[in-house]
Amino acid sequence: MGIRFEGIIPAIVFPLLLTMVLFLGPLMQLAIDCPWTFTDGVKVALDPCFWSLCLSDMRWLRNRVVAPLTGSWCSGLHAALLVPCAGPATAIFTCPLFLRTHFHHVIELLRFRQGTLAGIFLSAVFQFSYTAVFGAYTAFIFLRTGHLMGPVLCHSFCNYMGFPAISTALEHPQRLTILSSYLLGVVLFLFFLFPFTDPSFYGFPTPVCTLTSSTSSLCFS
Repeated sequence: MGIRFEGIIPAIVFPLLLTMVLFLGPLMQLAIDCPWTFTDGVKVALDPCFWSLCLSDMRWLRNRVVAPLTGSWCSGLHAALLVPCAGPATAIFTCPLFLRTHFHHVIELLRFRQGTLAGIFLSAVFQFSYTAVFGAYTAFIFLRTGHLMGPVLCHSFCNYMGFPAISTALEHPQRLTILSSYLLGVVLFLFFLFPFTDPSFYGFPTPVCTLTSSTSSLCFS
């Protein structure tokens, strides 16, 4: 079920680092535009008042804790159950469609009057599209690592970052640096995708689900 102590440190570090590499462009833009220094960020992160405010905010808890935990767990378990029947690739890309609809945000946006009905609906459709891709990514991590921690942290991080603001990057005074970071992030992500999720790092002599081109790939308990 993805809850175990073997390989817990790599499960915390490598999937999150891999996801941060993918977001290299947005992180670069954030670093350029952020008025805070690194020391300021550390002070805020260590401030109990900051965490008290976060933990008392129901929307923060939903987006950073509850949704990553429940969504990643259900998506990973669906994938593990589907692998023996449909194969790894089909399982990974199918299971997010059952969970990551995000159409409940339509009700929330309407409640707070944040746009027209048509605009809100189109936004929900767009969100569904890219979160389905992200759901496949977290299911892949779950199957490769056998840990729940990696998908949860990646989900929480992506909820914090949001969808990359590419249009803003194109208009940025330092757009060449930022766009180069976008491209470099994607290239490095693809390069490190399999090495960083190598099952041997995570305490399994045999991978949870052997994701190879072989048609005999199975899920091991």
